[in-house]
Amino acid sequence: MTRIESSEPVWLTAPKNRTAEAGLREAAAAAYAVNGDAGRAIALARELDGTVPRPGSGRPGSGAAGTLRLFETLASLAAADLTAARVAEAHLDALAILDQAGVEPAGLAAGGGTAPSWGVFAAEGAGSRLDATPVAEAGETDGEPWRIDGTKPWCSLAGSLSHALVTAHTSPSTRRLFLVDLADPGITVRTDAWVGRGLPAVPSGPVEFRGVPARPVGDDDWYLRRPGFAWGGIGVAACWWGGAVGLARRVWESVLEREPDQIALAHLGALDIALTAAGVSLAAGAAAIDAGDAVGDQGALLAARVRGQVAHVVDEVITRTGHALGPAPLAFDARHAARVADLQLYVRQHHAERDDAALGRRLRGAGVSPW
Repeated sequence: MTRIESSEPVWLTAPKNRTAEAGLREAAAAAYAVNGDAGRAIALARELDGTVPRPGSGRPGSGAAGTLRLFETLASLAAADLTAARVAEAHLDALAILDQAGVEPAGLAAGGGTAPSWGVFAAEGAGSRLDATPVAEAGETDGEPWRIDGTKPWCSLAGSLSHALVTAHTSPSTRRLFLVDLADPGITVRTDAWVGRGLPAVPSGPVEFRGVPARPVGDDDWYLRRPGFAWGGIGVAACWWGGAVGLARRVWESVLEREPDQIALAHLGALDIALTAAGVSLAAGAAAIDAGDAVGDQGALLAARVRGQVAHVVDEVITRTGHALGPAPLAFDARHAARVADLQLYVRQHHAERDDAALGRRLRGAGVSPW
């Protein structure tokens, strides 16, 4: 029997060609080398530019790589190292958003003339608010300069990235997406608030904006209305799933190290059932996106279902892995212990019962049986 190394790629379906297999193997190996280091993760995210398909870019029967390859790449990164996946997912999502908006970030560069590194800061929080105000200048059009002021919560790696897409209020009831240069002197990254033991190299504390120039991306509420909002949410779930695969591989290794008892085999079988079901759901979601069947309400419903299913599976995998392996790998295996802590924090982007209730509300509002 052959062990599965942590740097092995993750497949949602059988690989279609050797080029695809080689690409995923290289991405997984590069993610394994990140080993929780944010700088290496940012460098890897930049390297993935142009090599990973945009969501919705495949079409049935066209032979194009499309969304499935994107999800497999994100999952492969996460199975190897969750810091790598967390950083790359946001970077690639930002590039996909700009592509959807038809915005070419021409002329942007990070320090030393390197390609920009991107974050997406769109979370809201009680007691925090970011407001956008147009700067009136004669002759300006839709591209007129704006400025943003206030505090934005949950800004991952704001002190390390070069640029970000940020949502800000343009009225009490509307928000708009803006492109900002994170090197602007009006930006203050709060480094004192982040105490997370999971993803410790990816601090996601609040950022203060004071008169920061901002370039609008799309019109009011476009960011939330666009089909890619749902697709990006499923991409995050692909990262959660990949992280769970990384944990389950440790259980697989354990049954090869010594003769397993019935309990160990039962855990292994249950892990396979749960992960396979969630993987099928992700693959079906990718196919629906590329077929044009995941837009509007259907896209939102698909994202809610897939994210919910994957999140529940991740919770089960974390619990079963702990039961199967006991305390030893948490105490003596640095990568395993980090992966557990990282995944526990990362998957909490799904709001558990609250997101389940939101799905139930959506189903009730449709007025027809979902099954």
